[in-house]
Amino acid sequence: MTRLWITRPLPTPVVAAAQALCDEVVVRPETLPLSAEELRRALTDFDLVLPTLGDQFSAAVFADVDAPRCRLLANFGVGFNHIDTGAAAKAGIVVSNTPGAVTDATADIGVMLMLMSARRAAEGERLVRADAWEGWHPTQMLGLHMSGKCVGIVGMGRIGQAIARRCHFGFGMEVHYVNRSEKALDFPATRVGTLTEMAGQVDFVVVAVPGGAETRHMINAEVLAAMQAHAHLVNIARGDVIDEEALIHALQSNTIGGAGLDVYEREPLVPQELRALDNVTLLPHLGTAALEVRTAMGHMAVDNVRAFLETGQVSNPV
Repeated sequence: MTRLWITRPLPTPVVAAAQALCDEVVVRPETLPLSAEELRRALTDFDLVLPTLGDQFSAAVFADVDAPRCRLLANFGVGFNHIDTGAAAKAGIVVSNTPGAVTDATADIGVMLMLMSARRAAEGERLVRADAWEGWHPTQMLGLHMSGKCVGIVGMGRIGQAIARRCHFGFGMEVHYVNRSEKALDFPATRVGTLTEMAGQVDFVVVAVPGGAETRHMINAEVLAAMQAHAHLVNIARGDVIDEEALIHALQSNTIGGAGLDVYEREPLVPQELRALDNVTLLPHLGTAALEVRTAMGHMAVDNVRAFLETGQVSNPV
């Protein structure tokens, strides 16, 4: 009997598609990440597991299970830095993800954060809700006009390109980017040699790189110091790509103009120092939070399960 564990509640059509494939589908009702005990149970009690962000399948978890029953971790989400893929491979477990389905939704959030931060939207809404707005006047809450400015994209993958395309075609922005290799793009863009160099050239720095050891604290005190005083930083990637303490200092000292964050270094913990600042917009990881997008992600994860059951391979290996 083939058993599948879905570690968080998912849209009904996704669960139904999974039930059509497997003898038994168990949907965990909790929304918090798997506990240490549950992580090990995932490997011992199920043939297939559909985990997601926060389910920390570390090397230690795999090491604790000598002969895992699980053969596939069909991750719900494009990011998979919560899974030690090397340890999974050694244990004979395939790992897949859901690229593509998240691109446009995440890019939309990135542009929304650019606008919210530049035009002080969250600060203005708080003012109205607090009944502290005294009425319009010519110098009220002056922000940064986004059209015609220069955006710097950190990581020109699918999501980075989707953000850059919106910036160029929608707002007439000049596009700079840093990436490991030159990209063939359908819009004009300038590749810059180093992140610090680019940070000093642009009005917006938008982070769109994968999480993991290679990108941890990529945005550090040096990069923040290189940014122009009016520039805004946006992160829709992973929280630990930014050195959160360095960012708090930069915002407190007005070294940069502002920031828009959808992810955090130790989420769901958001430091009080960040929450106290007016020059940062804070979202609760809304990047893919649209019903049709989450449904598409779920179907892609289930398609990986289907392909694995039929062929032993997955459509989206990592």
